[in-house]
Amino acid sequence: MADMKKKTYTMTVFGCQMNERDAETLRGFLDEIGYEEVDEVEGADLVIMNTCAVRQKAEEKVFGRIGRLGVLKKENPEMMIAVCGCMVQQEDVAKKIKKSYPFVDLIFGTHNIAAFPELLQRAAESKETVLDLWDEAGDVVEGLPVTRKDGVKAWVNITYGCNNFCSYCIVPYVRGRERSRKPEEIINEIKALAKQGFKEVTLLGQNVNSYGKDLEEEMDFADLLVRVDRETDINRIRFMTSHPRDFTEKLAKVMGECDSVCEHVHLPIQAGSNRILKLMNRGYTKEHYLDLVDILRKYAPDCALSTDIIVGFPGETEEDFLDTLDVVDRVGYDMAFTFLYSPRSGTPAADMPHQVANEVKKERFQRLLEVQNKHSLRHNQEAVGKTVEVLVEGPSKTDPGVMTGRTRSSKTVNFTGENVNAGDLVMVEITQARTWSLLGRKSVENRNTNDSSVSGD
Repeated sequence: MADMKKKTYTMTVFGCQMNERDAETLRGFLDEIGYEEVDEVEGADLVIMNTCAVRQKAEEKVFGRIGRLGVLKKENPEMMIAVCGCMVQQEDVAKKIKKSYPFVDLIFGTHNIAAFPELLQRAAESKETVLDLWDEAGDVVEGLPVTRKDGVKAWVNITYGCNNFCSYCIVPYVRGRERSRKPEEIINEIKALAKQGFKEVTLLGQNVNSYGKDLEEEMDFADLLVRVDRETDINRIRFMTSHPRDFTEKLAKVMGECDSVCEHVHLPIQAGSNRILKLMNRGYTKEHYLDLVDILRKYAPDCALSTDIIVGFPGETEEDFLDTLDVVDRVGYDMAFTFLYSPRSGTPAADMPHQVANEVKKERFQRLLEVQNKHSLRHNQEAVGKTVEVLVEGPSKTDPGVMTGRTRSSKTVNFTGENVNAGDLVMVEITQARTWSLLGRKSVENRNTNDSSVSGD
């Protein structure tokens, strides 16, 4: 008897690494129940959109995509459409989708991913849209299936949710309060990943530095890093996002001592003005942040720093913006992810007075880029002539004859060399610097190394 044809699905993921990690669990469930992922939406049996709520533009993209799917649904009524993630965790948005796009079969939020197979079955049997939202996340559910596309690097959740309530951010409302995974669960997952051949893990949380505050045992994020470093065979450990409010000297010291912890910290400043930081409800001052940078560089002097900066927060004056430029110059970030402030419905900042005009935001944004690009290029130029360890990710997307990978300090390196495969740790001589990447060639005296002391970047 011939095998039955597998059902197919496509998935579009919007937003951050947390959404990408949720998508890996959804893929795991779909693999278990016999679905196969395909690239093309046309002809797929199931179309999933895992949405983001951080910016208005992301929501607008989703609404446009849903509208286009309605045309395909008319041509193929058997196609199922599911919308999930942070955007639809907002009840008003979920109800809007159900009302305006009745052809959507399933809508579910961030708290009930573990129920996905049952929800999918309900939607298949229902003639109406199945809308299933939980007000609260409940306990952490372990043992869910996961299908990772990348066999080299893996994301590992250590916390879910957020307790910070920054005034511009919707995340605490759609991801719930902070919940920490037990350290044994995290350690066991990373041990298994190392056995499967993964070389790098990124420990994920909206604020990794607050890990363990809700656990019965006495355990903080620095303690967890030490355990992962000592008890697993993973080559590289990264983490994000690291909130300055909870960054400690103990954590900086651990970063300098643990061989497998990479020399890179993403430490979002968001703004350099104390007045704006207070309006943002960030919980620290410019001076405190700069002290943290000094502490980090004391214990981990080779550590690269990246950050997030919001330009044009409500009430931001020219003087406030100059404070931000001052921080950028004093820290000298290796990289900065910069954003124009965008009002987010449901957050306190959206209703604040003195919203900054778009033309002012754009002009400040360009000035910020000019300052930051100068520092990014300077850091990269300092790497020229050095030999650095690169974790190979695969061929370059723009040139299949060139390999690409990342240094321990998270710099992208495009390099030439023979007998190199994804997942290899190779030594690369840096020959040229660009603002956002490095160029190089595989070192003649190459060796397979896990020696973190030879980082050179």
